[in-house]
Amino acid sequence: MAIQTGESLAKVLRGLLEAPGIHQGPVCYDALSAKLVEKAGFPFCFTGGFHTAASRLGLPDCDLTSYAEFVDHGRQITEAVSIPVIGDADDGFGNAMNLKRTVRGYIRAGYAGIMLDDQVSVKPCGRGHEKLVASREESVMRIKAAVDARKESGSDIVIVGRTDRLAMSLDEAIWRSRAFAEAGADVVFLDNLYSREEMKAFCDAIPQVPKLVAHMGEGGDKPFPTLSEFADIGYKLVAYPFCLLGVSIQAMQTALSAVKSGGLPPSGSVASMDKMKEVLGFHSYFEEEKRYVLPASQQ
Repeated sequence: MAIQTGESLAKVLRGLLEAPGIHQGPVCYDALSAKLVEKAGFPFCFTGGFHTAASRLGLPDCDLTSYAEFVDHGRQITEAVSIPVIGDADDGFGNAMNLKRTVRGYIRAGYAGIMLDDQVSVKPCGRGHEKLVASREESVMRIKAAVDARKESGSDIVIVGRTDRLAMSLDEAIWRSRAFAEAGADVVFLDNLYSREEMKAFCDAIPQVPKLVAHMGEGGDKPFPTLSEFADIGYKLVAYPFCLLGVSIQAMQTALSAVKSGGLPPSGSVASMDKMKEVLGFHSYFEEEKRYVLPASQQ
């Protein structure tokens, strides 16, 4: 695999944002799932705070994962692939100065993009399930601080500004999204829009930057637009939050249940050893290794 820096991959991601059409990016949860995304032919992928907490700690996404754990986890993922990765950085892990450090850390970790939200830094106990957002002023300042950190680092990392419809009215969410774009965000993401009318209103209100949508209909329990319909509405990027983590959890539980009951996982559900070796790069490793084998007389 050719090694690319986070900076060169940021340029690749920017090229994708400027390219015609709509582009799909599954959310991976570790280095292996990221490799599978790349092998499947996707041009980029995401990491998620939910996914990092789940795969690294086996814990809920409730402010339990630290900045250092996010950065280390991200570095493992970006080093495993040669496609751009957009990293979820939650609220930036503190005030504006903390956020600038976060941006610099994500750049060094090899991320091509960073997503920052406007939720409060630490939720009070008993309110972890709520969507609590910072003030307008603080939320916009976060994006400005991220832009400053990018400039000071000499980087071109893509900044994604995120807010949430569940925490406010549609008008307020659009106001914040527009303000994020005006402050320097390259992409805006208004999460939890479930009607085509609200999606269209959001996209029409902010024509100057690309829009991201999370496809929350992966389980089939919510009617969501098709890929072409998302494009017609005005979106540029589509994230698939749980097509990997959710499927993995379900598959592992099914396999474990079968083994616990004295049986085996369903036929065809277990990858062969050769398939696993191919995915992990054993074959290419052994081919490359041949270049460095010493003659028997020199060993």
